[in-house]
Amino acid sequence: MATQQTIELPKVPEAAAAAAPPALSSGLDEVLLGSGKVSVDDLRKVRRFSAEKGERIERMLVELGFLSEDDLLPILARYHKVALVRAGDLPEEPPNVEHLTVEYMRSARILPLERTNGSLRLAMADPGDRAVIDVVEQVTGLGVEPVLMRPRDLTERFEALYGALEGGAEGDAAERGIEVLTEDEEDVEHLRDMASEAPVIRLVNQMLSRAVEQRSSDIHVEPFENELRVRYRIDGVLHDQDPPPRNLTAAIISRIKLMAKLNIAERRLPQDGRIKLRLVGREIDLRVSSLPTLYGESVVLRILDRSSVVVDLMRLGMPKDTLETFTHMIAQPHGLVLVTGPTGSGKTTTLYGALDKINSPELKIITIEDPVEYQLRGVNQIHVKAQIGLTFANGLRSIVRQDPDVIMIGEIRDSETAEIAIQAALTGHLVFSTLHTNDAAGAVSRLLDMGVEDYLLASSLLGVMAQRLVRRVCTQCRQAIEAPPEFLRSLGARATSAPVEFYEAVGCAKCAGTGYYGRSGIYELLQCDDVMRKLVVGRATADRIKAEAAAGGMRTLRDDGFWKVADGVTTIGEVLRVTQDQ
Repeated sequence: MATQQTIELPKVPEAAAAAAPPALSSGLDEVLLGSGKVSVDDLRKVRRFSAEKGERIERMLVELGFLSEDDLLPILARYHKVALVRAGDLPEEPPNVEHLTVEYMRSARILPLERTNGSLRLAMADPGDRAVIDVVEQVTGLGVEPVLMRPRDLTERFEALYGALEGGAEGDAAERGIEVLTEDEEDVEHLRDMASEAPVIRLVNQMLSRAVEQRSSDIHVEPFENELRVRYRIDGVLHDQDPPPRNLTAAIISRIKLMAKLNIAERRLPQDGRIKLRLVGREIDLRVSSLPTLYGESVVLRILDRSSVVVDLMRLGMPKDTLETFTHMIAQPHGLVLVTGPTGSGKTTTLYGALDKINSPELKIITIEDPVEYQLRGVNQIHVKAQIGLTFANGLRSIVRQDPDVIMIGEIRDSETAEIAIQAALTGHLVFSTLHTNDAAGAVSRLLDMGVEDYLLASSLLGVMAQRLVRRVCTQCRQAIEAPPEFLRSLGARATSAPVEFYEAVGCAKCAGTGYYGRSGIYELLQCDDVMRKLVVGRATADRIKAEAAAGGMRTLRDDGFWKVADGVTTIGEVLRVTQDQ
């Protein structure tokens, strides 16, 4: 650009995208509502989120998925009463305008398009920025005709014309008081723009809706060198899906992070967030976790479908005798009941079922969880927030002072939490919690290893339930097989007392070719009777406790699994798969 004299341009307070959010005027309200693409409730939500995040309302409309950028741009053009120009409408060479420096135009996100008879047609990312228009009119002596242009298109065209700033240009801009976006900031703006494109929004929405339709519990989005891999965990097993285009990796991951209100500029540290939405007529909560990897961020979304959660003990698949014993156990006025198993084995669901079974107006029930997965009617639920000091141990101390009858602790992870839980059980509270151990007997050893006194544990422990989830064989395509003789021998009297049917998985359209549809629990219930208390006080090994319990009639996980095979619920291979550690 030619410059005949030096004129100091004022500093642009903020780039248009980062400006403080203006109040949504009634004029823009009318245009948005008149478009038929946004409802009154949508506008209320956008205002609230805009105030919370300190973002422009136009941006929040796109980020929250109420509008695509392609839908929003014509609405904004109509509101500002300006033309909307596309990248293909730009001239190859912009007109020569005195006194407008490249640095200022970059900072203000403007680009001259045409100069005629004392007026200047100016492409702007925000044609409503009256301050920028006034500056340009003042320093050029020309009347400005603003037009709206997609911010990304404007930035790309600007870079094509002028390239990156020269080494000394940034210093000159600083002297003039002009703020220039850094490379990282421009990169973040580019990510926001890509994530707000209609094709990316549609792709992510399809990914989520398909996962819900296929009964997935988790979605794994994993970037590799030559592909973006998407997998759904269905009935506990991961299945590959058709991969999206590799070049959309950054846009897809940024879209998910924006929906979860994560920082898209932070790509070096793990982040956790949450998305709440309605899909196929159901309210869905998504727990989102991002993790930096070699080729980008791996994102996992845990699907929490409120409509599909089972909190009825009768429907969890417990054998009749196990259910009766467990129901009697959770009806006690005080004591400690534990549920053990690996991640994803249904421990929390079993405890929710126990709380639902005993819940009544006469009982005050408080839970502390990380996180709260489902809301239970009439139950006070607390979400752990370690970053502000609300840990299981600290929260549990305060819970005890709330005079509860029943306490549920999401997980006993350390000795401090274990000791407080034991003390609460000894002082008249019924305490439920979980542990990560392979079997029921292992829970006793784990607590003793944490430093819990053996005599306190023996006095407070009511019982331990170990569990796993097995896939149900699809009833539409299962195929009957002859039972192996050694398997019939393992069933003992069960094999002769009732008809035994054995099936193998085949695969059909209903089960998506897997041979399985849905899941059921298998259980191992250890009661803490007088014999067990003596073993606990004597600090017996887990193997010794398990052997004594089995001799007293306890059915192990594998035994219970084989009973379900005999009932035609699952297959031998499935039981062996989930009980390999037994």
